[in-house]
Amino acid sequence: MSAQHLEIGFVRRGYSSSGGAESYLQRLARGLCARGHSAHLFSSDDWPVEAWPYGEITRVRSRSPLQFADGMARLQPIARCDLVLSLERIWSCDVYRAGDGLHRSWLTRRAAHVRPWRRVTEKFSAKHRAILRLEEALFAERGARQVITNSEMVKREITACYSYPAERISVVPNGVPVDAFRATDEERGRSRAKLGLTKETIAVLFAGSGWERKGLRFAIHAVEECRDERFRLLVAGKGVARDYRSGSARFLGVPDDLREVYAATDIFLLPTLYDPFSNACLEAMASGLPVITTRANGFAEIMQERVHGSVVDSPDDIAALRRELDYWSDSERRASAKPMLLARAEEFDISRNVERTLEVLYEAAKAASTSGKIRKT
Repeated sequence: MSAQHLEIGFVRRGYSSSGGAESYLQRLARGLCARGHSAHLFSSDDWPVEAWPYGEITRVRSRSPLQFADGMARLQPIARCDLVLSLERIWSCDVYRAGDGLHRSWLTRRAAHVRPWRRVTEKFSAKHRAILRLEEALFAERGARQVITNSEMVKREITACYSYPAERISVVPNGVPVDAFRATDEERGRSRAKLGLTKETIAVLFAGSGWERKGLRFAIHAVEECRDERFRLLVAGKGVARDYRSGSARFLGVPDDLREVYAATDIFLLPTLYDPFSNACLEAMASGLPVITTRANGFAEIMQERVHGSVVDSPDDIAALRRELDYWSDSERRASAKPMLLARAEEFDISRNVERTLEVLYEAAKAASTSGKIRKT
């Protein structure tokens, strides 16, 4: 390792073309490679070669989180890299980016919204037990030498649940290529026409995978309860549409270019049960859309109430969601908010995220070097 160059091993199990973690990892790797560093991906067979033009891919065959973690332990990736930055729960790493949040916190929040019999069955779920065991290894047993979270919310959860040292946790919010999400009036008009939206339609966008966690049923209910018939909910992402049938919702699947959908819509709605820091919310903000979300979303930390959107306390507070939809139905209000939304999004451009992440990686590499943990030659 030189002071100018790092060979970074990135770890991420699985792949989804609409996944926020995958998009973030690709943007981060692109930014780090542009700065002269090298990126080596350790992933499962799911990750397509064309989706990683940044360096070598080492496949780790597995059918479960534990098998993947065991496979990574056998590979000893630190022998090939200066340091390992994992976006996946594994037994140990130099830096763990807790972009998925804390599974223990997610299960606690979810329990409040599911039936008692389901809480009992999930308590004995092998999958949940495995993920919790890996979290314990990373935090309670200090398998992660340093941690990056994308919100203060997740940092607080890790320190409270596992007594992990706060001084070893760096908060680095997500970043997006802000300029890529800015659309002209002409592009907006073409996008709306492509989706068959009239001038009067107030298009509300819900985007993301994992519809249960992100609160799609609450989004549908809120739009259904709105008295204004101009509202139309557009759902973009991967999920089982037949489980969420509604005359107020239109399911788009996974769009080829989500930026066109952002350009066509008026309000972004994500009444999530738990989200460490929603990438989709940041993309919506960069598109100039007011965001309606919950306090269980780390993204809410960067919002000013009724300036950048609205934050409700609970995802199932349909009256509050409907009230905020009504508030943002005013086109002049949205137009007035747009410059402030775009200005706020500028503060979270991916370039800033890359620089801050690189600072953490340099610190980790220096610590590993002085302790003799870097073995690559």
